[in-house]
Amino acid sequence: MSQGTVIHAEGLGKQYALGRRLRAQDTLREALTDGARDLVSGRRRGRTERSVDETIWALRDVSFQVERGEVVGVIGRNGAGKSTLLKILSRITAPTTGQAWIRGRVGSLLEVGTGFHGELSGRENIYLSGAILGMRRTETARKFDEIVDFAEIQPFIDTPVKRYSSGMYLRLAFAVAAHLEPEILLVDEVLAVGDAAFQRKCLGKMSDVARQDRTVLFVSHNLVAVESLCPRALWLEGGRIVHDGPASVVMSAYLRSSSPPVTERTWPGPAQAPSGSDVRLHRVCVRPADGAPSDGLTVHTAFVLECDYWNASASGRLRVHLQLYDEKELLLFDVGPPLEPEHASRPSPAGLLRTVCYVPGDLLNDGRHRAAVTIVRDDRPVIRVPEALVFDIQDSVEERDGWYEKWPGAIRPRLRWDTEILVPASSP
Repeated sequence: MSQGTVIHAEGLGKQYALGRRLRAQDTLREALTDGARDLVSGRRRGRTERSVDETIWALRDVSFQVERGEVVGVIGRNGAGKSTLLKILSRITAPTTGQAWIRGRVGSLLEVGTGFHGELSGRENIYLSGAILGMRRTETARKFDEIVDFAEIQPFIDTPVKRYSSGMYLRLAFAVAAHLEPEILLVDEVLAVGDAAFQRKCLGKMSDVARQDRTVLFVSHNLVAVESLCPRALWLEGGRIVHDGPASVVMSAYLRSSSPPVTERTWPGPAQAPSGSDVRLHRVCVRPADGAPSDGLTVHTAFVLECDYWNASASGRLRVHLQLYDEKELLLFDVGPPLEPEHASRPSPAGLLRTVCYVPGDLLNDGRHRAAVTIVRDDRPVIRVPEALVFDIQDSVEERDGWYEKWPGAIRPRLRWDTEILVPASSP
């Protein structure tokens, strides 16, 4: 472990029981609760009640290092082991196997309700948290006003926190964790609660912490926030690290694993097809403008999105809308065919109809994209398929001039450029 390493995990594993209890308990509260249950049920204290196949490994053989000043995102599906990892690093629970070395003072915000005493006021909990972190009372007092201003709970600072709403509780908990100058900040899903303004404040504060050469581990399902804040990411799957590297690379691999490409979908009969208001989907596909759905797309390829649908009633006007999202779930555009004045009152004909949207080349960036389809009758949505198509746009290294990393941005248009001489250089 180098001098700059502040977190070193080696072979971490955490095993939990399913249903009945293992003989060993993680916390005093669990031990007392188990003892009370034994008295009620008449079980003998200390009796082993579990076989190996009744346990689950939340973490298995997790090893990594984090250097001082690094900001690392931790991503993965629900149940992947992200929160368990942070609880081990915070010393809330002990690992079943392996070890974790922490060098520095740790501040953590793992879930609403962790670290505060409900009967104490906000003021008292701030000082209690400072004492737990090993800070002198004068150090906490120096940060007190800044914490209260950030949390925006001035009128309630002397109220017991058990009376706080979840939003107030979270604002105070994050303000304490971020402002009491921990050398390592562990944050788990802080953006899951709170309004948009508070989320922006949290991201801004974590950026400030990172610029102060402090270390941040940030668990979140908000991949846009992770990529904007974290140069590096760990991807956990089934309790193991499956990818550790640059955040953009790790998240791209993660997103590709969760949504396999679907470039064509057909619904053969009315029982399977999305339908509504005498309209039924039959087929959707994405393909190159001069190719088939199985052909690949590059950033230079013009392509079409086709939608075939049955219209059982020649009353009312039907329009197809397409919503296109990139791999970070950013909405790129929501488009429909232009409404020509002469067709405004003309009903759509009955029968099998096809609507085609043409997308030019040199518009979108590379990566995975998702198309949602919405069919509207007389300005009222009657069918929506959120994940109608999923397709990849491949990169092209042409004209990159030596740049081989991920091209930034959601779109990548080829625009017209001109350069001219306004004032010629003087002759020597």
